[in-house]
Amino acid sequence: MTTEPVAAEDVFSALADPTRRRLLELLSERGDATATELAGDLPVSRQAVVKHLVVLDGAGLVTARRDGRERRYQVRPDALAATARWMNQVAAQWSSRLTAIKRLAEQAEGD
Repeated sequence: MTTEPVAAEDVFSALADPTRRRLLELLSERGDATATELAGDLPVSRQAVVKHLVVLDGAGLVTARRDGRERRYQVRPDALAATARWMNQVAAQWSSRLTAIKRLAEQAEGD
């Protein structure tokens, strides 16, 4: 498990693919699952699921643990939470800027 902060770009890139978003949904519902179990609910091969899981792991969105001969994957919500916090900060900055622009426009109208 890595302790490095995950870049928002990595999270956005990983979430850009609908199959990866569906994998996260499935893992959230189940708690954990193997690539074989996940492939049973998707129109892609087990090998494709593994490739998607590697991308999700690289973005810090899932983690894998050995269970005998299998690897069980789980969602790691911390990367999503960090990205959501970043998005909220950006939204707050834009809201502040738009409020300032509105105030200037209203002052210009009054002059």
